[in-house]
Amino acid sequence: MNPVQNDSPLTAGKCRVAAVQMVSTPRVDENLATAGRLIAEAAAQGAQLVALPEYFPIMGLRERDKAAVREVDGEGPIQTFLSQSARQHGIWLVGGSIPLAASVPDKVLNSSLVYDPQGRRAARYDKIHLFGFEKAGERYNESASIEPGSEPVVFETPFARVGLSICYDMRFPELYRRLGVVDLQVIPAAFTETTGRAHWEILLRARAIENQCYVLAVAQGGLHENRRETHGNSMLIDPWGVVLARLDKGEGVVVGDIDGERLADVRASLPALTHRVM
Repeated sequence: MNPVQNDSPLTAGKCRVAAVQMVSTPRVDENLATAGRLIAEAAAQGAQLVALPEYFPIMGLRERDKAAVREVDGEGPIQTFLSQSARQHGIWLVGGSIPLAASVPDKVLNSSLVYDPQGRRAARYDKIHLFGFEKAGERYNESASIEPGSEPVVFETPFARVGLSICYDMRFPELYRRLGVVDLQVIPAAFTETTGRAHWEILLRARAIENQCYVLAVAQGGLHENRRETHGNSMLIDPWGVVLARLDKGEGVVVGDIDGERLADVRASLPALTHRVM
C-alpha cells in the first residue's frame, strides 16, 4: 500500500463504523469471548467497519506476559478469531493490536491487523512510536519489550481510504501527513488515565481537524487486573473536530456514521489540504 497516495475513494454516501471498548484481562480466551460478543453487537447495529482496542486479547500482569502469547504472522488463535469474526459478520475488522513475533526473541511487534468481509487479511501495521513515561511512581517503557515498526500503512475499502496508527503514534503529526489524504483514521489505544485525562481528546480532535478526516478512537477503558487504569473515552470525531459519539468507561460499543458529503463540504469550504506548502 502506498502511504503517500493522495487520491481518495470518497463517495457521497454514508458508512457506519464502530469502536469496541474493552477492559481486557490477562486471559486471552476470556478477552476473545468479550470481543466476539461486542463485535456481534456492533454488526447488529449495522456497522460495516468495526475496530478493537490496542492489546484487546491481553492486558498482562507483567510485561513479559504478552510475549508468552505472541503469534507468528499469519497463524495462531487470535488471528483465526479475527478472520472468522470478519467473515461471520461480513464486516471490515480492525484487530486493534496483538503481539506478533519480532526479530528479537524476547520482544514482540505491536501489530494492528485488518480483515475484509471474506475474512482475508487486508493490512498489517506495526506500531512505530513506543511509549515512555515516568512521573510520581508511574513508569512505562515500551521499548523494553516491543520492537518498533517502520512503515506507515493505509488500506482501501469500497467506502473509504483508512489510515492506521496505534496509541502513542497520535502524538506525532508527521506520521499522519505521510499517510496522505484519507477519509478515516482508526486509532486503537490503551492510553493511561494520567496522560489520557490531559491529552487524549485534544490530540484526537487535532488529528481530525488538521487532516480533515474522521477519527475512530478505540480504547481500553477501566481498571485492569494489573492495577493499570486506562482512560477509555472511545469516540468518533468528524473532520471539523466534532465528537459525534463517545463511551466514557467500561466495555461497550460506540457506533456512528462517516459521511462523504460532510467530508467533501469541509474540504471544499476550508481547502487546507491543498494549501500545504511544506
